[in-house]
Amino acid sequence: QVQLVEFGGGLVQAGGSLRLSCAASGSIFSINAMSWYRQAPGKQRELVAAITSGGTTNYADSLKGRFTISRDNAKNTVYLQMNSLKPEDTAVYYCNADVRSSLYKPSFNSWGQGTQVTVSS
Repeated sequence: QVQLVEFGGGLVQAGGSLRLSCAASGSIFSINAMSWYRQAPGKQRELVAAITSGGTTNYADSLKGRFTISRDNAKNTVYLQMNSLKPEDTAVYYCNADVRSSLYKPSFNSWGQGTQVTVSS
């Protein structure tokens, strides 16, 4: 009943910028944290950045200063601004949301389909 759809992936040259968007829709009572993960071929999925409904953020240490996460609670949308991109940033980026569909049901993680980001050297 909950869908997350990502936009903004693509091919970019090293040093360039890209902005990803993810909109949640469906049966949503509330959303606590929203986050971005990424997974490169043959590697483990890792957390990129997270943001609470109150605006508290958390980043992977290697990405601080280059990536910025933000959200629009009214639109149930989370963004990831990526600057100074490096070839090692190449991965499939996934949106995640901690969603509560009802007051009487526990929250659960909902995942987007993923969007490919490729950084060329």
